[in-house]
Amino acid sequence: MSISTLYVHESVKELPRVRAVASALGLSPETIHDIHQAYARVLKDPDPVERGKQVLVLTKNKGAFLRPCPGTRKYRCCGYRILHVGTYCTMDCSYCILQAYFHPPVLQFFVNLQDLLAELKGAFSSSTIQRIGTGEFTDSLIWDPWTGLSRILIPAFADQSSCVLELKTKTADVSALMGLAHREKTLVAWSLNTPRVIETEETGTAALPARLKAAEACQEQGYPLAFHFDPMVIYEGCEEEYAAVLQQLFESVAPESIVWISLGALRFPPELKHVMDKRHPRSRLPYGELIRGKDGKMRYFKPLRIRLYRKMAAWIREAAPGTALYLCMEDDEVWEKALGWVPPRQGVKRLLDDAAMKRCGLGKGKK
Repeated sequence: MSISTLYVHESVKELPRVRAVASALGLSPETIHDIHQAYARVLKDPDPVERGKQVLVLTKNKGAFLRPCPGTRKYRCCGYRILHVGTYCTMDCSYCILQAYFHPPVLQFFVNLQDLLAELKGAFSSSTIQRIGTGEFTDSLIWDPWTGLSRILIPAFADQSSCVLELKTKTADVSALMGLAHREKTLVAWSLNTPRVIETEETGTAALPARLKAAEACQEQGYPLAFHFDPMVIYEGCEEEYAAVLQQLFESVAPESIVWISLGALRFPPELKHVMDKRHPRSRLPYGELIRGKDGKMRYFKPLRIRLYRKMAAWIREAAPGTALYLCMEDDEVWEKALGWVPPRQGVKRLLDDAAMKRCGLGKGKK
């Protein structure tokens, strides 16, 4: 979707970044003193969730830019850290939790980037290995055409040795990443799914061949890569279709370019079902073989998840035995039955930290 309305909070209206974004969009910003002014106008629309994808608010992040990933004690977590650059997304996946997470959702971008960079300097000065990503509350690459965000972050990460930046996306426009001296400290990641799921549930995202072509372009530029099969959807014939996706993946990029691959099955809070029924009435996702999990989210029955994970793991290990493979938000039983081992405490974090150290040169001093 394209941005049709641009608001700027009065506290940041004089920042140069505001003028740059307005110029890139070709829009004249309207100054507001409270973000609820934008909310109120979006709520007048029959579909405020969709309308919010066309409204951009430039504002200031008054809190921390670096935050721990909101995991749960019930499942194994990987110790990921979020770089909170903005909120919401222009794409429209039926299962997206952001539809219900923000009330109402509007696109926000934090233009106080000097504060962000100052906070990152503190992380860079630490000897602790940190994996940092921008794709938790938004898609990492949707901002580049308006803000040039990647061309700010990638050089910042390049000249240090303790942190790796993961840019996670469902898009295919990686032009902003080309020609940058990233020094392998930025990892470009794609969420992958079967063509059937992409076509029916991931409206506005790039098709699978386009995502893989973009990954190939980043590989040619020397970027480390990652892939996330999440959320995996279980339906008749899905195993063969996911196997075909893996075949296309390994035909497009070399296994040694891939730092890690994650597997995670469809899960969503119960309250999202109402939103999905209303906004995506053709989606059958809320009506799969689902039960409430330990975290309160709706999930497929364990045996179904384990069966699919086990097959995916076997295919991945055969094609890319040196790639770190992990499960997202699963318990010990699923790890044992699907991958054949149970990570010790902090084990998933160590697995991925070690992979980043090996492939991205973390902990080796500045290059």
